[in-house]
Amino acid sequence: MTPAARPAAAPTPEDALSTTFDPRSLSFWHATVDDDLTPRPALDGDIDTDAAIVGAGLTGLWTAYELQRRDPSLRITLLEKAIAGFGASGRNGGWASALFPASASALAARHGHDAAVAMRRAMIDTVDEVGRAAAEAGIDCDYRRGGTIVFARSDTQWRSAQQEVAAAREFGVDELELWGAEQVRAREARGAVYDPACARVHPAALVRGLARAVEARGATIAEGTTVERWEPGVVHTDRGTVRARHIVLALEGYGAATAQLKRRILPLYSLMIATQPLDDAVWDELGIEHGQTFSDGRHLIIYGQRTADNRIAFGGRGARYHWGSAIRPEYDRVERVFEHLLATLREMFPQLPPLEAEHRWGGPLGVPRDWHASVSYDPTTGIGGAGGYVGDGLSTTNLAGRTLADLITGQDTALTRLPWVNHRSPNWEPEPLRFAGANAGLLAMTAADAEERATGRASLIARAMSPLIGH
Repeated sequence: MTPAARPAAAPTPEDALSTTFDPRSLSFWHATVDDDLTPRPALDGDIDTDAAIVGAGLTGLWTAYELQRRDPSLRITLLEKAIAGFGASGRNGGWASALFPASASALAARHGHDAAVAMRRAMIDTVDEVGRAAAEAGIDCDYRRGGTIVFARSDTQWRSAQQEVAAAREFGVDELELWGAEQVRAREARGAVYDPACARVHPAALVRGLARAVEARGATIAEGTTVERWEPGVVHTDRGTVRARHIVLALEGYGAATAQLKRRILPLYSLMIATQPLDDAVWDELGIEHGQTFSDGRHLIIYGQRTADNRIAFGGRGARYHWGSAIRPEYDRVERVFEHLLATLREMFPQLPPLEAEHRWGGPLGVPRDWHASVSYDPTTGIGGAGGYVGDGLSTTNLAGRTLADLITGQDTALTRLPWVNHRSPNWEPEPLRFAGANAGLLAMTAADAEERATGRASLIARAMSPLIGH
């Protein structure tokens, strides 16, 4: 499939519905998905339904899919402002991982050791469940479970890697392996932590395939439909009123654009590039196999994968938070960050040939105040939702969908007893405190990496920040 040309400016949800706009320009994933991305019809007036799901990303679609498995008779309507998979669900790094934004130690401190173990087991099981469910639905999303390699590229990162593996052993769930320098081929790496609980995925193929699957089972996806507000039993949109017994809020970072969720979630931008395809010989020298994802031990997060067509899809944080939790199309593309990502790849793998960023894109992810993802449902009001994945949502959305389906259908299961169920994060501070705090955190992580390079010791800045970011 021929990739679309990179647009001069990032698109808006309204652009995605225009007959003159090519939605393949949203990201590399949208450019290469086997789907024509034609918008579905908008809501056409007032309707009654059993479950109204606000947002047709992975959280909303997995919830619909799992509700259909439990009760095929349910009438389900998904309300989407743009097109299914427009946001983070279609633009992310493609890691179906067992990562959860709150660490096992943080979960144990808050909820107890047994609850932390249960959450870790659920997350690890979810990696396989994503692949199983995708296969069941006939979705070809390049799913391959090859694990994650986190390179330790300094003595400090190597000591942190050893500590991470030791900490994981205390909970007895994660099967982390400590690889020495002889087991990794990345130059200048002291070693790595290998986590087998991760799969490489084409995210747009997954989310678009899931949309087709729930439609085939009878759900309705109303695109081009803006939700304005909700209350028990009713969702108000610009296209009509939806009356529903159950309402699921599945907006993630875009929840900050609504009055009712504005201080519940903070939209933080993460940006990505995709290089030209590389020869197999290059990948052999890097030591990264198909199905594997990779990162390193720095504090300012980066993430990469070997795509099915042998590109490097690589992303990272570094774009600043914008005043008032603003979400605007121009924030999706920051040339300074794209150039930094290219430079980071060259630094990590000096044996790489000259690289080109053939695709550049980005988008907001959702950050709760305590960096603790949650799933909730109130049987009294009939309103539930999930989110706050802090970028670890590709597989966590599947766990959320299964859990919400159990909660909505009134089942008492191991999933409904997990510690993230009905967890409520505090609100973010009002401006200007939110702006100052969010951007200070970004600067702190950048400074922590610089501190470790300069001193050769674990960063005091990072240690001070750890409780604030769920570690």
